[in-house]
Amino acid sequence: MDSSAQLRGFPRLTRRRFLVLCATLFISSRFARNASAEMAKEYELKAAFLFHFAAFVEWPPTAFQSEDTPFIIGVLGEDSFGSALDNVVRSETRHDRPIHVARYQRGQTLRPCHILFICRSEGAYLPQTFREIQDRPILSVSDLDRFAWRGGIIGFDTGTGHVQLTINLKAARKANLAISSKLLRLAQVVEN
Repeated sequence: MDSSAQLRGFPRLTRRRFLVLCATLFISSRFARNASAEMAKEYELKAAFLFHFAAFVEWPPTAFQSEDTPFIIGVLGEDSFGSALDNVVRSETRHDRPIHVARYQRGQTLRPCHILFICRSEGAYLPQTFREIQDRPILSVSDLDRFAWRGGIIGFDTGTGHVQLTINLKAARKANLAISSKLLRLAQVVEN
């Protein structure tokens, strides 16, 4: 499939908005010496990534129950975002839908969501979580070690002082999600 056909259906971004996104994706994550300030900065950056991912992924029509179904970003486990994610998405829309944040704890049934951030606290339960969301159009994202290689769709790697992305295309296809080549160019792509 040629790249222009692959991008059809994705929202057109202005040049300025795309450049802002690129700058956000490449921004250095040099943190303050204080551990809590360091973690807050890290999760503010990750919240911005989650928000922007929605512009570069196409969900199938079946991912939305109706025309007014909101776009849901879910957080599973011990939430380290604090208010950062809520602040990023406040009054924002994606795909002409309002964005809501839902938080889930282990053992709780995952209601429909479109992006699911799996917190580090859920590392031991990752296979169980993957079974629960398999065959559902959910963009799984995490900062767990080697997340994309373990079957997740987008993994954050912050070990180098910068946020780097790893994308598992096989997992994305299995979830019936199409990822824009604009996002793929900014990531390490694996086919696990």
